[in-house]
Amino acid sequence: MNVWYSTLDWRLGAPSADPVGLANYQRFFTSPSGLEVWRVTGIFTFGAVAGSMVLGLLIALVLNKKIPGRTFARTAVFSPYVLSGVGVALVWMFIFDPQRGALMHILNRFGIDSPQWFLDPDANLWMVIIVYVWKNLGYCAVVFLAGLQSIPRDLLEAATIDRAGPVRRFFSVVLPLLTPTVFFLLVTNIIFSMTNAFDILRVMTPTGNGTNTIIFEIYLQSFGQFNRAGYSAAIAVVLFLTLLIITAVQLRFVERKVHYQ
Repeated sequence: MNVWYSTLDWRLGAPSADPVGLANYQRFFTSPSGLEVWRVTGIFTFGAVAGSMVLGLLIALVLNKKIPGRTFARTAVFSPYVLSGVGVALVWMFIFDPQRGALMHILNRFGIDSPQWFLDPDANLWMVIIVYVWKNLGYCAVVFLAGLQSIPRDLLEAATIDRAGPVRRFFSVVLPLLTPTVFFLLVTNIIFSMTNAFDILRVMTPTGNGTNTIIFEIYLQSFGQFNRAGYSAAIAVVLFLTLLIITAVQLRFVERKVHYQ
């Protein structure tokens, strides 16, 4: 049904619609606004996935050691992931407030003026990336931690006996054995970043202003100020096909580098 809607010039609530064929798709792939959506989506997805996975792995490496209070630390790291995205966004809006926010006071202590996070489109985009990474890195950390704990200890002990240092052990033993975990997180995080960030984007940047990822553009075009339901349906179809292609490519080529044994 959505594919059929995407071939119509239809405004939400209108009693009739005009068939336009593939005009909505052509407009999305050729208009400056459509190209901007691709640019923003690419930056957001790369920043969100890379930030969550790199920081999640570093945190997992620390939490995998026998340190005091690690059970509490694991709970604290994972807790933001289960919190409401709306609540997280509201709290971070106060933190990023350039007039009274906590971040402003911290930057002022170092003689740095707070960026206009909510007015500058580039700052807006990095702001929501930071919040998304903070909320979701606990998920990556917990999954990485499970992968680290499944690595046989005798392999690490053998590498230590062979005089391999911590860095050598990580890149020669730990990381290759973590490739199934990395592959799983890569697939799921790309899908999550392109589909599950709507709540943060909607609360922190209600009208876009540099944060028009493809999932947010679907909302703005259909339920926002534009009211173009047919065009929004076309973008939704493009999002589905994009995720399908990305996942197929990962399963076909990236999985070849995964070591399951």
